[in-house]
Amino acid sequence: MYPILSKKPLAPSITLMEIEAPEVARKARAGQFVILRLSENGERIPLTIADFDRQRGTVTIIFQEVGYTTGQLAAFEPGDALPDFVGPLGLPSEVENYGHVVCVGGGVGIAPVYPIARALKEAGNEVTAIVGARSKDLLILEEEMRGASDRLLVATDDGSYGHKGFVTDLVKQVLDEGRPVARLWAVGPMIMMRNVAEVTRPYGVRTIVSLNPIMVDGTGMCGACRVVVGGRARFACVDGPEFDGHEVDWDLAMRRLAMYREEEQQALAFHRNGGGCACR
Repeated sequence: MYPILSKKPLAPSITLMEIEAPEVARKARAGQFVILRLSENGERIPLTIADFDRQRGTVTIIFQEVGYTTGQLAAFEPGDALPDFVGPLGLPSEVENYGHVVCVGGGVGIAPVYPIARALKEAGNEVTAIVGARSKDLLILEEEMRGASDRLLVATDDGSYGHKGFVTDLVKQVLDEGRPVARLWAVGPMIMMRNVAEVTRPYGVRTIVSLNPIMVDGTGMCGACRVVVGGRARFACVDGPEFDGHEVDWDLAMRRLAMYREEEQQALAFHRNGGGCACR
């Protein structure tokens, strides 16, 4: 069992939990993920590792309540325990001293981009961080990102904090400043990552995205997380989750991500009605 040591609400519907998982923490690196279950017959949830502490043997996860299972997870409290917490899975981020790099996080995607920014900073890079949310109250990990970067830019859709607009506006602003950008990481909603990749494409900046397709086993066996990158079928769980954003077939990736949206909404409505019919 994997005890929940602490729990902290970061924003409406976004929760941070610190899990005691020494074996996972010992091997975790930026960019990797875990798969957890709440019960023996429960849904398998892949979540990118938001932080880890090797000495304390803890792994931090940050998740947004978007369906029935994440809603159940948010109801867990410190002292409760998870029966399954498997990881670290996936390939870690390629962290080297590249020079000037940009890390972009959108919404709950700020959580997985934080350890990447921190690792790049520790490797000697000059890190420009760009974070965005729909509004100020939904912005998470601002101070952590400020500490992991040399410069932090903030955007909110409604203009309640920072630049009014999208992170893509700030990406273009940084690129237009004329200072070379060696690499850019973008993590967030799939539409955001696609738009960031389209902004950087004419500048020729290598753009790394972290894909979050439907995933079941996390070992490359089930094929649920299949994506097409550079014209080749790849599996996000073992070949990724990071890929070259300029080579991703985004239309296919977004169609596959939405495959079970109707069933997910029906399951959520079913359980919100106490297991009864949601059609009334």
